[in-house]
Amino acid sequence: MVTLQKFIIRKFNPNDLDSVIEINRRCLPENYTINFFMDIYRNCPEAFLVAEAENKIIVGYIMCRLEHGFSDFNRFKLVKKGHIVSIAVLNEYRRKGIGASLIAQALKELVNVQAKECYLEVRVSNEVGINLYRKFGFEIIQRIPYYYHDGEDAYVMSRRL
Repeated sequence: MVTLQKFIIRKFNPNDLDSVIEINRRCLPENYTINFFMDIYRNCPEAFLVAEAENKIIVGYIMCRLEHGFSDFNRFKLVKKGHIVSIAVLNEYRRKGIGASLIAQALKELVNVQAKECYLEVRVSNEVGINLYRKFGFEIIQRIPYYYHDGEDAYVMSRRL
């Protein structure tokens, strides 16, 4: 277990890419290409954030993209949406408020770029994640069968901003 005194949430910069890719590979079964990470960054650099520990080691990240589409809450209204594409925190740094801080800051950044809603996909088995997202006002709006490459379903969770 790591005793974490302080961490900061800051905007991702391309020099952080190797650390973010390493966290993604260590924490999640869904791994992305360098180009995918950089496309997300170019789409919405304001809401691609990293958590940095006191020792300057990156221990977590969240990346979001901006999209335009139909509202999850008003079927016939087009809105600008934030999409939380991926969030991960290294195992040894979990349960210290880092994930919650990443989400809180990302939501603020999405509001600043005039997004009206935010959504994400989460594995139906990820009860810890689902409960965390609910604390931020996300609600389950849909279940997508076989969403993940291993066949697991996903919930789509959404909230107004």
